[in-house]
Amino acid sequence: MIVRDAIGIGVATGTYGVSFGAIAVAAGLSVPQACALSLLMFTGASQFAFVGLIGSGAPAAIATALLLGARNALYGLRLAPFLRPRPLAAHFVIDESAAMAVRDNAEDTRLGFWATGLAVFVCWNLATLLGALGGAALSDPRVFGLDAAAPAGFLALLAPRLREREPQAIAALAAVAALIALPLVPAGVPVLIAAGVAVAAALARGGKRGEGEARAPRAGGDAAGADRRGGEAPRAGGDAAGAGAAA
Repeated sequence: MIVRDAIGIGVATGTYGVSFGAIAVAAGLSVPQACALSLLMFTGASQFAFVGLIGSGAPAAIATALLLGARNALYGLRLAPFLRPRPLAAHFVIDESAAMAVRDNAEDTRLGFWATGLAVFVCWNLATLLGALGGAALSDPRVFGLDAAAPAGFLALLAPRLREREPQAIAALAAVAALIALPLVPAGVPVLIAAGVAVAAALARGGKRGEGEARAPRAGGDAAGADRRGGEAPRAGGDAAGAGAAA
C-alpha cells in the first residue's frame, strides 16, 4: 500500500519535470545543465524559482531558491532520528517524502520516506530530460503554455490551505506587499519580501493566540475557585470556556 501510493505520487509529481526541463532550456540553460539541476538540487519549487530569475541575476535567483528550499531543513530535523545514512537521506527530503513519512511506527516511516523520495527522484529526472530535449527542439516553449504549468501547480497546492480567514488574510497581505515592491526592487526580491511579510504576520498572529491561551486557564481557575466557594461555578466556567475559544 505504501509503495503503491509512493509510485503514484512519484508519477504525478514527476510530470512537472517536463515543464521544468522546457522552461530551463527557454531560460538559456543547456540540456545537461537542466538535468544537473534536477539531479543535484532536486527540489522542484526552488528549481522553478532559480530558472525563472536567473536572467535577472544570480543573486536574486539563488536567494529565492534558498528561501523556498529552507523548509526542507525543518522536515529533516523531524525525520533525522529515523533515517540512515543521513547525508544520502538529506537529498531526498522534499514535501512529498516528508508527508509520506508521517506514520505510526519507525519501519513504515522509513518505507514511506524512501519509497516516495526515490519514486519522485526517478520520475522527476526522467521528465526533466524529456522536457529539456523537447524544449531544445522548440523555438519557444512558452507558446505551448509550459511556463504557466508551474505557477498553476503552486496555486493548486495553495488553494486548499486558504479555506479559513486567517490564511486568506496572510496570503492577501503578502500578495499586496509583493505587488507594491514589484516596480521598486529587482526581480526576485518581491518574492522574498512577500515571504517575510507572511512569516511576520503568522508569527504575530501566533503570539496573540498564545497570549489568549495563557489567559484562558486563569479564567478556568477562577471558575474552579468559585465552585469551591459555592458561587456560580457553571456560569463562570462557561464564560471561561467562551473566552478561551474566542482567544
